[in-house]
Amino acid sequence: QAQLVESGGGLVQAGGSLRLSCVASGGSFTKYAMGWFRQAPGKEREFVSAISLSGASTFYADFVKGRFTISRDNIKNIVYLHMNNLAPEDTAVYYCAAGRLVRRESAEYDYWGQGTQVTVSS
Repeated sequence: QAQLVESGGGLVQAGGSLRLSCVASGGSFTKYAMGWFRQAPGKEREFVSAISLSGASTFYADFVKGRFTISRDNIKNIVYLHMNNLAPEDTAVYYCAAGRLVRRESAEYDYWGQGTQVTVSS
């Protein structure tokens, strides 16, 4: 059973960058596709990005628009989300998740981290 711990959130000005990390333990990391989701106050959780088991395939929400990059290190059991050109509308709690298949739907993921807050000031 996988345990996921996110880090790297914080307060950043619009146009700035952050790198989120998600460390996985308690399971075979390479058996899981990994995803990032976010939830803003008063809104539903939404898909941000996902990466396949090997890292060869990546997927992004349309609102990412080339600003975010997902990657994974299968030696260190870490998945990253590099976020550039952040905007106030990116403010949310960001969650990483692990699942058997790469999907955009949160229900397809079996394990979740506790989330890390990203706040972008204008």
